[in-house]
Amino acid sequence: MNAQDTRHKSSVGTEPSYRFLGRVLLKAALFFLLFNLAYMILDPLPHLGRLSLYNHLLPGRLRLPYSDDPSRSFNMSIPQLEAMFASHVIDDTRKTPDEYRVILIGDSSIWGFLLSPGETLAASLNALNLKSADGRLIKAYNLGYPTMSVTKDLLLLERGLAYDADLILWFVTLESMPWGKQLQSPLLELNPQATNDLIEQANLPLVIEQGQVAANDWWGKTILGQRRELADWVRFQLYGFAWAATSVDQVIPETYNQRMEDLPADPEFQSYQEGELGREELAFDVLRAGVTRAGDVPLVFINEPIFISQGENSEFRYNFYYPRWAYDTYRALLSDVAKEEGWHVLDLWDAVPNAEFTDSAIHYTPLGVELLSESLAKRLAHP
Repeated sequence: MNAQDTRHKSSVGTEPSYRFLGRVLLKAALFFLLFNLAYMILDPLPHLGRLSLYNHLLPGRLRLPYSDDPSRSFNMSIPQLEAMFASHVIDDTRKTPDEYRVILIGDSSIWGFLLSPGETLAASLNALNLKSADGRLIKAYNLGYPTMSVTKDLLLLERGLAYDADLILWFVTLESMPWGKQLQSPLLELNPQATNDLIEQANLPLVIEQGQVAANDWWGKTILGQRRELADWVRFQLYGFAWAATSVDQVIPETYNQRMEDLPADPEFQSYQEGELGREELAFDVLRAGVTRAGDVPLVFINEPIFISQGENSEFRYNFYYPRWAYDTYRALLSDVAKEEGWHVLDLWDAVPNAEFTDSAIHYTPLGVELLSESLAKRLAHP
């Protein structure tokens, strides 16, 4: 056999192998395309989020997952609403006839920044063993979540209503009320469909600008587009083993910067000057939507305690957040709107002493939380 015959047989032998490889790659690409198409149509991520090791193999968490340091806190900020609630103890706690269920909604002060799970307001209320007017044991559930936006609160309130509440305590403050703040929460940004649905159903005067919330395009619905969400879901389940062993869900440093006592002589609240802050600038429509959604479930708005500075320029400002004129205007507006609407409002703005604030004008020490829970106790004992 000469060299020409050898080359001819070699080319004849490799040509079918190339064709075979081409067919395999084509079939793989077609299968991947069909798999992604099916994934987009079925949209399994919300269903996957409801599958959880928490409340089954692992204990449920006492507050919604949030963390900037997952590896040390055994916790993470997971944007999937279904996974968030599936991990919470409320998702597993069957309501008994002798339970009076109270849901707490609010910002990081209610979630419990710089507090352990057992030091939050919900835990403090539960430690008091309060009874309702009809003799049922009051059990509080912490559905607070960091970032200040009453629209974010409304989203969580709507989800929380699925758990048969007897009373809703919604903690609000001026910083969470301006319309310009409403969509500035990662929880809303990373849940574009839920945010859009909320705005439409509640008929809120909010317009989502391009880039303001995460895109909800076709790519974001594919398995590749959701690969981070899928990986986060797996990681979050695995962190649950360390949470179960330690009850740690937040890194609390030994030292931190104290809330600001000496304040700048700045008369502005965000972009507003004195006399420019009225009802139209604040999101009372969001509170109104919450009352509507609560329906027959009693809802109490609580103006949460704030730090009241005694330091430099305290004659102009209560704290880092609030000029006195802005906060006084807000309190008056909240009172007036509540009277017109027939809302229940409890103004506890000065219920926590200055010494019991930590790194912020709205974050409390464990003792501050206890004092706040005692202020609420009489109200909760006779809802």
